[in-house]
Amino acid sequence: MADDTADTAMPDLVLIWTDGGCKPNPGPGGWSAILQFKSAERELSGGEKQTTNNRMELTAAAEALEVLKRPCKIVLHTDSEYLKNGITRWHTGWVRKGWKNASGDPVANMDLWTRILDAAKRHEIEWKWVRGHSGNAMNERADALATNAREDLLRQAG
Repeated sequence: MADDTADTAMPDLVLIWTDGGCKPNPGPGGWSAILQFKSAERELSGGEKQTTNNRMELTAAAEALEVLKRPCKIVLHTDSEYLKNGITRWHTGWVRKGWKNASGDPVANMDLWTRILDAAKRHEIEWKWVRGHSGNAMNERADALATNAREDLLRQAG
């Protein structure tokens, strides 16, 4: 998304809105991300036949971060407290405990958490929680894209 040729003393700002969900949970799911960089915008979305809401929220963030070609300053908006708290508060303890949670059990969705952490290393990210379904236009748009991805998956399955 960001131009590789630009001289950047200050990293470019990329705004990202993510969403994901499934119906029922667990069940067929969809995820989406909307990335804005200067005047450019890009939408990403996809789905899985059998998944969970949390997996779709994490997939949206991982896909958005992995698509960026060079280090950026990012504000990533999510309506998932699981994603926001996991990445800003919980993951350091998980890593320190060998990917075990507070109960000593393996951390759920470790594959996606490690994707996000790997992709996030080269960026400066502000993780911003927004209340879902509360009229935030970009969050509503991300929700619609994720829902459409899930519905497309169901139509293709027949």
